[in-house]
Order: sequence, then C-alpha cells, then structure tokens
Amino acid sequence: MVAFHERLSAQDRVFLHFEEGPAHMHLGGLTLFEPGTLATPDGGIDVGRIRAHIASRLHLVPRYRQRLSWIPVVGRPVWVDDEHFDLSYHVRHTAVPRPGDDAQLKLLAGRIFSQQLDRGKPLWEIWVIEGLADGRFALLVKTHHALADGISAFDLFAALLTPEPQEHVDSPQPWRARPAPSGLVLLRDELRETARSPITLAATLLRSLRDPAALRDELMAPLRALWALVETTARPLGANPLNRPIGPHRRFDWHVQDLETVRAIRSALGGTVNDVALTVVAGAMRRLLAARGAAPDRIDFRVVVPVSVRAEDEQGVINNRVSGWMVPLPVGEPDARRRHAAVRETTARLKAVRMELGAELLGRAAEHAVPGVLGLGVRLTARLSPYNLIVTNVPGPPIPLWLLGARLCAGFPQVPLFEHQALGIALFSYDGQLCWGINTDWDGVSDPGEVVEALRRASAELCGAAGVREADAAASAVG
Repeated sequence: MVAFHERLSAQDRVFLHFEEGPAHMHLGGLTLFEPGTLATPDGGIDVGRIRAHIASRLHLVPRYRQRLSWIPVVGRPVWVDDEHFDLSYHVRHTAVPRPGDDAQLKLLAGRIFSQQLDRGKPLWEIWVIEGLADGRFALLVKTHHALADGISAFDLFAALLTPEPQEHVDSPQPWRARPAPSGLVLLRDELRETARSPITLAATLLRSLRDPAALRDELMAPLRALWALVETTARPLGANPLNRPIGPHRRFDWHVQDLETVRAIRSALGGTVNDVALTVVAGAMRRLLAARGAAPDRIDFRVVVPVSVRAEDEQGVINNRVSGWMVPLPVGEPDARRRHAAVRETTARLKAVRMELGAELLGRAAEHAVPGVLGLGVRLTARLSPYNLIVTNVPGPPIPLWLLGARLCAGFPQVPLFEHQALGIALFSYDGQLCWGINTDWDGVSDPGEVVEALRRASAELCGAAGVREADAAASAVG
C-alpha cells in the first residue's frame, strides 16, 4: 500500500500555534435529543447503536481517522492515517445522576470542554450523556479547530442526522490505514515543497503580469479589504474586565430565543438576523461591563465575526475555509434602536468592502511563510489582542432532524477561548430556535448565567425598541 501524508494548511497550523497553555482550540457543541427508539428497557440509551451509526458514516469524513505527525528538523505537522484508530476511544459514554437537570448538564459540559484533545490521536470526540430528565440524552461534540472550522464541523454532525427517523444502521465501509512515510521521506518532500514554493509564486505572478488589468481587478478588492481590517485593528484596545488571563477550566451555559421574534425585529428595523444578534451582544456587553465597574462609553469594544469563504465545490469538505470581520460594537450607546442602527451601518460597510478578503489574503501569504514565522506571528497577535470577543453564527436547518429514531431538540455551539478572552459566544439556528452557546473561563466569568441574563435583557430591550412582542422560548432544554 502506498504511503500517505498531507500537509496542513497555514490556517490549520495557526490553530495549533494558538493552543498554548490554557487556550484549548477545540470547537463543538452540546446537542440534546428526545430518547425515541434509542431508549433501552432500563431507562438508558443504546450507545452501541449510536457508535455503530457513527462508524457507518466515517467514510464520509476521512480526516476523522487521521492524526498529526511531525516532519523532523522543520517541525511542520502533516496528517497521516491513524494505524491504531479505535472508535470506542472517540465515542465516549457518561451520565449525570438521574433525573439530571440543566445545572448538572452544564457543569459536566464545562468539565469535558476543559479537557484538551490528545494530539497523538485523531482530534475529535463525541460524548454520549444519558440520565437527563424524561429519558433525554445529549451528544457533546469536540473537534479541534486545526481539523475543521465551524461550518465543516457541522457537516460531520449533519452526516449523522436525517430529516426523518430511521432505524436501519448501515454496515461500515472497509477501511485500512495507509502507512505513514518515514521521517526522512517527510523531510525530503518538505524541502522539495519549500524549494518549489517561490517558483510557483513567481510563475503565478508572471502569468498575472501578462494581463495587468486582470491582476489589478484581482488584487484591488483584497487590498481594500485588508486596509479596512488594518484601520479597524490599528487602535489598541484599552483595559477591559472581560479580557484577562485565562486558565484551563471552562463553564458552559446556553440561551434559547424564538427565531420568529428575531426575524420580526429584523423586519421592523432592517438589516439581517446577524445584525439583530450582534445588537443583542452589544447590549449584553454594555450591561456586563457596567456591572464590573467599567464605563462602556469609554471602551472600544471589537468582536471577530467568522465568515465562511468556502466555494461551492468545497461544500462538505472537512477543512478550514473561514475568514472574518472585525466589528466594532457600540457598547457605549444606551439606546437599543440606535445600537441596532450603528451595527447595521457597520456590517453594511464591511460587506461592501468584503473585509473577509483581507484576512484571507493574509492567510494566503502565510502559506509561503518561512518556517517559524507563522508561529511568531500567532504569538504576536495573541499578545496584542486586537479584539475582545468572538461571536460566531452557524446557520442550521429550519426543520427537525433525527439521530436514528431520536429527535434533535436543540443544539448549543461552543467556540474556543483565545488567550486573554474569558468569554466566547456562538449561535446556531435550528427548527424555529436561535440557540446561543456561552463558553467562559472558570475564573474570568464565574457565573455564565449572568451572561445569559444580560442577553435576555438586551433582547427584551431591542424587542421594545422594535415594537415586537417577545415570544417565549423553551425555559429548560432538558426538563
């Protein structure tokens, strides 16, 4: 059998570099299910069938049977097949004391999210959690950001779900690990690729110079976007009680909104659903900062909003194809309607200049960086901390989904915490709900329920400003 390895992209490697000390770079989420036909006579969940179902889908995501290997001397990582792959390691089984409630599940989720993934194995885990009230169970998913971005990580999970219940579990397709190259072969291939890179770059430039107009058109949009990114991040951030050194331990919480309410606000005030979400975040951050003795009107508060740059032919491919916007949030604005107007104006401007192209341009340049420069750039970025918070929004299906015979009730995404960021917020729309996942540093935000309450109040305030009646969302995800 022919030996196999695949280089990690620069963006993949960035997330390995960011994972230093307590900044775990896995993303994922907590999904909640009705027991359906997965219930066992003793009140448990048929974990064997879930594991068999996952095994039957692994051929769709070959990266999930690959591990990291390291090229000698240069220390660059590559993907190789894991010759010792064991599905039972990756699909774990645990429980809360019956009948488990929200508080127990949140505590357990925080504890599992606190555990760094083992770099000697494929970088993902799924935890089956049973013992919840009414026989419900949860799947907690962890996927390293070096392996997938938020969109493609959901593609893996979507491969397990169907729009109708089903009972049949397919047989897994045969799989055999391809041998990994020797260290000498890896080093040889890396030196060849390094030598080829300037030649490839020069050839591309030469082809472009033959058509200067095309080169100008191709470069101007990314360069304008890059300038917009530089303009936004050039100003240093001031002191902020939510941006402080973090530890390795996490707390996790969630919030559920009625999606029709969010859409009604959008219809009344204009903009997009994402504008509404960012306005709610701005109002919540204003409350949290004031509660910690800070003056919100004196704080330049910026959030990163990840934006997919995945092409149509890359849909379903497990990789990192994400860029982002750097969005100033109007946390100093006391009026909810004016906050929304400011957010809407900002996102319209960023959309016009396509700021995500600027970050993508930097990513392309990083592919040609000298070994060691990428890690240095990551460490410098982490130290400068040009933003306060990550807010990511992953659109999900508007219809119910099923895991075999169990209906998905809700899904709460988890975004990793970067250095000096005690809070991360992620959203997932599903079946008429907007599900918020709140990930916090154990000490930096000791009560994530405070964040949830701030989001609720900011949402109610925006509903009032828009003249929209707020519909009730599920008060408890497990009860």
